[in-house]
Amino acid sequence: MTSKSIMGRSCVAGAALAVALTTVVLAAPVAGATEQCPTGVCAPGRPAADVPAHRGADTDTTSVGRSLLQGAVNVRDVGGHTTDTGREVRRGLVFRADALNKLTDDDLTTLSRLGVEEVVDFRRPGEVEDGGADRLPDGLTATSRPIGNAGGLEGLRDAIATGDTAKQEEILGDGRAAAYMENTYRTFVTDRASREQFAATLRDIAAGGKEALLYHCAGGKDRTGWMTYLLLRSLSVPESTVEKDYLATNEFRGGSNDQVIEQLRKSGLMKDPELVRPIMEARLDYLHAATAQVEADYGTLDAYLKKGLGLDDATLARLQERLVA
Repeated sequence: MTSKSIMGRSCVAGAALAVALTTVVLAAPVAGATEQCPTGVCAPGRPAADVPAHRGADTDTTSVGRSLLQGAVNVRDVGGHTTDTGREVRRGLVFRADALNKLTDDDLTTLSRLGVEEVVDFRRPGEVEDGGADRLPDGLTATSRPIGNAGGLEGLRDAIATGDTAKQEEILGDGRAAAYMENTYRTFVTDRASREQFAATLRDIAAGGKEALLYHCAGGKDRTGWMTYLLLRSLSVPESTVEKDYLATNEFRGGSNDQVIEQLRKSGLMKDPELVRPIMEARLDYLHAATAQVEADYGTLDAYLKKGLGLDDATLARLQERLVA
């Protein structure tokens, strides 16, 4: 075999690995890439020790990193939190998750047993094409509500594939990765199309009956994190509690994120793979960028829910009635 052919194969292999890894790294909705776990890169989700036999049973997964499903690492019940009036958000009615394209047969059984009858997918069409459509029980089809666009970290995938250290530093270094994430969260508030998708999902939750709804994005981190923030705050769950729930993503995704960093290190594609860490994590600075934007544009969260999302008093009351015990 000639040295030229060996080099050619090496470049192809490097590009393929870069594509696989950047689909994991880029969970942000406007990053132009997907986050999903290619085989051999991400650890599978750790299943709950005993999945409830019926929906509405105890589905608490707040203990460190205990995902409800095997084929997704960040799947948990939104319920169980205490409101500022001492009441509790009902379990078994709303679930949050990362992408569901790698679910196992057992996972499909679990979803059915949990009573999940509606799934909302916040991923863009390109993310679904790259990562794969949700794998769901027979008769269940995800509702597509894409959030974000294909702008942002242009060139990162190529920079990783080619091992271009200078370009990687230019895109991600000196706080630029974190700044990018903060701007992403601001667009959740400023972008009209995004507001419409969040609002539609809140209306679906309010209108639901006994069946459960699950919403997700690619990593279950940013779009899903903001959606959960809005839902829990609309139910009068204290800010500090909601922030802890948001940060719990780092416990659920921590092992997978560390493996991606190690893969990038071993591959030699990045001299400093820690540059991508800010994109992979949930950080309060990101959430606070969104809440500050809410305050700047609407004054209060209540005004944002009503004016920004177009939710009327009746819808907000139905959310409380359905989800707060």
